[in-house]
Amino acid sequence: MAFLDTQPALGYALAAGLGACVGSFINVVVLRLPLRMQWEWRKEAREILEIPEVYEPAPPGIAVEPSHCPHCKAKLSWYENIPLLSWIALRGKCRHCHAPISKQYPLVELVTLLLSLVCVWRFGFGWQGFGALVFTWSLVAAVGIDAKHQLLPDVITLPLLWLGLLAATDSLYVTPKKAIMGAAVGYVVLWLVWWLYKQFTGKNGLGGGDFKLLAAIGAWTGTAGLFPTILLSSFVGAVLGSISLKLQQRGYDTRISFGPYLAVAGWIVFMWGPELVAWYYNTMGFRR
Repeated sequence: MAFLDTQPALGYALAAGLGACVGSFINVVVLRLPLRMQWEWRKEAREILEIPEVYEPAPPGIAVEPSHCPHCKAKLSWYENIPLLSWIALRGKCRHCHAPISKQYPLVELVTLLLSLVCVWRFGFGWQGFGALVFTWSLVAAVGIDAKHQLLPDVITLPLLWLGLLAATDSLYVTPKKAIMGAAVGYVVLWLVWWLYKQFTGKNGLGGGDFKLLAAIGAWTGTAGLFPTILLSSFVGAVLGSISLKLQQRGYDTRISFGPYLAVAGWIVFMWGPELVAWYYNTMGFRR
């Protein structure tokens, strides 16, 4: 790590390559994890309800089964799996059946690459930079899954929460007290919003995954990061959500995923929280 601090060009190149590779893996997680979870839920439901077992092949695993074309099922060679470069070389089409390859693949890889560069630029190549990368990659996966399936898996949000608390034991970003309070308050605040909305409307306004995601963000940013995260995510979610519903000609009672807005806001606050708060106070003319 000390060597990379003296050779930043090499460090940024490694961060870019690592970010692109992790982005490629995140694509696999986004596509396969929800299908795997739904398959396991159906299997458990049949056992609990004592319904006769039916043959249902398990979806591909995340790390074992090799990548393949979703159209012709042809297995991909290693040179067809190079992040970004393979999609460009293949001109966005499968080499075997020439079916179009979703733009999601290069987009997620590019976004993860760029965010990884921002992390090491902001925090350096030490433990702070490494923790920021893990936090960022987890949020990218959470955004992809929630946007596509309206689901925030515990297998992502809960480890992210515990890693934030673990990082706080060395006060990597916030002190242990602030991390614990941030996680607790983050969960309770959104749970309370959900409960009040449920009492007045009889409907679920939020999912349980949103509570856990904000708790995880609170573990990394402390209580000071919660208000800016909620404010920013609510504002952006209201504006972009309304625009999206208008373009799709759908009613305002349509369910939309709040997790992506929460994750993006939490990442911004994690990266530049103190600067944002200082800018807000200066702009509004407040004295702290």
